[in-house]
Amino acid sequence: KASDVWCMARERDLLAVPYFHLVFTLPHELNGWVKLHPDVLYHGLFKSVWDVLNRFGHDPKRLNGELGMTAVLHTWGQKLDQHVHLHCLIPAGAWSEAEHQWHKARSNYLFPVRALSRCFRGRMISYLRMAHQQGELVRISTVKEVDERLRELMIKDWVVYTKACHGRPEKVLEYLARYTHRIALNESRLVDVSENTVRFRWKDYRDGQHKIMKLDGVEFLRRFMQHVLPKGFMRIRHYGFLSNKQKQHRLSLIKAVLDEQVSEQENVQDEGVSGKEVLETCVCWYCSKCSSTHVQIVKVLRPLKERPK
Repeated sequence: KASDVWCMARERDLLAVPYFHLVFTLPHELNGWVKLHPDVLYHGLFKSVWDVLNRFGHDPKRLNGELGMTAVLHTWGQKLDQHVHLHCLIPAGAWSEAEHQWHKARSNYLFPVRALSRCFRGRMISYLRMAHQQGELVRISTVKEVDERLRELMIKDWVVYTKACHGRPEKVLEYLARYTHRIALNESRLVDVSENTVRFRWKDYRDGQHKIMKLDGVEFLRRFMQHVLPKGFMRIRHYGFLSNKQKQHRLSLIKAVLDEQVSEQENVQDEGVSGKEVLETCVCWYCSKCSSTHVQIVKVLRPLKERPK
């Protein structure tokens, strides 16, 4: 119910453009620090991700404009283990305030994943080093431990996932809403509870199979409670032209520009321009297989009731 309410409130922010789903994951080597200073690590994750994406968006060689982003923090995996990652939903383009123009993205991954990963790694490690120097990581005992851990993380590849979301913007919003008000374990996954143990279903993404995990009651509670966020921490945040400070003014300008582009496309079609030229001017969805931008949605098929075998 809370997800539905949130989804309805966000519908007015939708743009008639494709969207991208990005996921930034903290290495498991930082899980110990997350337990000691969750507020510092979580805040650093939000800040580092937006600093990197904002830098890429303003790059004149890329989009040369301001991005909009909605980010949702997740801290768990299927087995209730600690798996800290940030889900980001970003419209496929950037707003240029100087030109009053919308610069649309022309790829199926928004920005190069390897470049995002390296910049995210450097920005997050720089943030952690500065936080320690300013005394924000007081529960970490020695400077040597900090230096050694950050040195190890600098030679490790960090995981960044990016994918184009296909379909109408309303469907994309419904997809994100599933991540906004979830807890670490839904009741539907519980199998049974005894005096000493708890059994629940989990999905093994290596083989795609659903399995049953049995935990001692104390261990189950430990895993569940480590995902309780610090008091007052906001796990859903908006950035760029979707931030609360700017979206009321910026969104109206962006929607007006996009409406003008749609009107121009309709005029082009009315004037009898060839199909190939119309395709080149229309806003298209990206093909996840061949990366082509010359794709039009002609029909949406109803999802299958059962998974094909």
